[in-house]
Amino acid sequence: MNNLGRKGEELAAALCSQRGLLILEMNHRTPSGEIDIIAMDGDILVFIEVKTRRGNLYGAPFEAVTKKKRSKIRTVALSYMKRLRKEAPVRFDVISVSMQGDQSRLEYIQDAFEV
Repeated sequence: MNNLGRKGEELAAALCSQRGLLILEMNHRTPSGEIDIIAMDGDILVFIEVKTRRGNLYGAPFEAVTKKKRSKIRTVALSYMKRLRKEAPVRFDVISVSMQGDQSRLEYIQDAFEV
C-alpha cells in the first residue's frame, strides 16, 4: 500500500472511533481480497472500504468502489463471518477521503451497498 492509502486509512480509522465504532481489524486479507476496516457499531458488524484520492479529477473516491470491488468485499465478508461462527446483522460502508496538500475531507457513507 502506498503512503496516500495508508494515510487515508489512518484518517478513516480515527473517524470510525469518533463515531463510536469499535475497530476489530484493519486490512483483513484473504486469498479472495481485502477489507480495509472491520468494526462493530453496537451489535452490527460493519465492513468498511476506504478510498483515498488526491483531488477529484477522476471522480470522487467512493466512485472507485465498483461492482467488481463490492463483489470482492462481499466474498471476504462472508469468509470472515463463517470464521466467526456467529450471526450478526451486517452493514457495508465506504469512507471517501479526498486529500489536497495537508488538507483532507472525509465522507462517511453508511449502508453504501447491500449484499
